[in-house]
Amino acid sequence: MNADLERLVRLQQAETELKRVESSRSDLPRRRAEATAALDAEKARLTAARDAVENCQKARRKYEGELQDLEAKRSKYKGQLMEVKTNKEYTAMLHEIEGVEREIRAREDLVLAEMEKAEVLAAEVKREEQDFKAADEQAKARGREMDEEERRLAAEAGRLSAERDTIAAEVPASMLELFQRVARVRGVAVSEATKDAMCSQCHVKLRPQMFVDLKRTDEVFQCPQCNRILYYEAPVPVVVPQP
Repeated sequence: MNADLERLVRLQQAETELKRVESSRSDLPRRRAEATAALDAEKARLTAARDAVENCQKARRKYEGELQDLEAKRSKYKGQLMEVKTNKEYTAMLHEIEGVEREIRAREDLVLAEMEKAEVLAAEVKREEQDFKAADEQAKARGREMDEEERRLAAEAGRLSAERDTIAAEVPASMLELFQRVARVRGVAVSEATKDAMCSQCHVKLRPQMFVDLKRTDEVFQCPQCNRILYYEAPVPVVVPQP
């Protein structure tokens, strides 16, 4: 492989690594947003549990207020009972008192139901508070990890960018222009030819003579299918230790 083609291979490697790093950096906002959304969902569950407790307490206070009104009404009727003058009026007043007492028992049942419900909801709030605390701590730890990852990726991107520019400066202008033209169309400008005489990017089979020339000469060949710049890396011979 001639020196200029070797530089193109190194340039492609630097470009590929830089794109990988930049892709990871650009994905960080999405991952941060997902972490925030997950924590918001935990907070929403906690808020819903607290709201349920508050609504339960409001309902209980409402029923207790109604109960007080009914008890006052019963006391009033009992007071009036002593003032009636006929049996008919007396019986009618007893019916009124019985009706109020039924409503009182119904309200007492509702108050008791809300008290029992509140106990269940209070336990649920406690669980949600523990879950939210754990999720919040985990989100903060993950945030610190992503901050560190972002700093690391930024440093790596800077290093790779400098490495790419250094290599590009050593490539002849004509070859660099070819590299950039192919990269604009294909994304990856350089492709390794496999030992089976195939382009590793588009997987087209190379003509036998082209493959032979690619391995033996310093000419620059392009894949007839995808137009990428081809190179061949001869396998490293395996040295078998002598007994």
